[in-house]
Amino acid sequence: MSAEHTQRTSAEAALMRLPVEERRGSNGWHADTHEDGLALEQPVALVYNGISHAVMMASPTDLEAFALGFSLTEGILHSVDECYDLEVHEAPGGLSIHLTIANQRMAELKQRRRSLTGRTGCGLCGTEALEQAIRPIPTVKTPSLSDAAIQRALQELCTHQPLQAVTGASHGAAWCDLQGRIQWTCEDVGRHNALDKLIGTLARENALLASGFVLVTSRASYEMVHKCASVGIGALVAVSAATSLAVEQAQTAGLFLAGFARPGRHLIYHRPATAAVAHG
Repeated sequence: MSAEHTQRTSAEAALMRLPVEERRGSNGWHADTHEDGLALEQPVALVYNGISHAVMMASPTDLEAFALGFSLTEGILHSVDECYDLEVHEAPGGLSIHLTIANQRMAELKQRRRSLTGRTGCGLCGTEALEQAIRPIPTVKTPSLSDAAIQRALQELCTHQPLQAVTGASHGAAWCDLQGRIQWTCEDVGRHNALDKLIGTLARENALLASGFVLVTSRASYEMVHKCASVGIGALVAVSAATSLAVEQAQTAGLFLAGFARPGRHLIYHRPATAAVAHG
């Protein structure tokens, strides 16, 4: 089965079709009824060793990759080898992903959950102090990335987003090689989820993270930078702007960060001094 066929099948599973009334008012108001594609959005519960940890609103596709990516970027797992089993089940009102993980990782997760019990404060991820809101970010190795590679990936992106093409309501996260050729793309109604799905895919494929970069269809926020750096990805390109904290985190991690990637232009917010400017 080709990658393109797999992706299209996945897209069909993530949408519903609904008759809608379209109103047009250029020369008086006129109505037309046609079928529209809507992106499915469902609650997805992540259950570790029988204990529910989080419920996310997500597109119901690539859920195994999503669970692995979320577990890695949240520090629940240190590697995919620590996940011994993973099953997706239909549940009342949504879907649940059951992961069986290493005892040590589960003990750490339980300790993390206990530390959140009864806390009051800012409410950000259960933190009670400002200094706890921003997690430490690891240092990454930055690839040499050319302007041409960024522009090539951007040009290819629309052909790798079948769900977005139908619904106009999903985000995409693509893994691109250093020539700008897209290798994998994941879509979701949530930008964080799309990136987690991509990171889970890269982990399953044992991808060489020094040989490419991530392109996302959203802004470059703190979370997007942190998720990339947490697994060793050294370059992130976004089609929208970066936030101030995202730039600060990229500087701390030594991560290449670009934004406002549009045909013929892009902004480089941070290029580490150790990263050469590639040509071609």
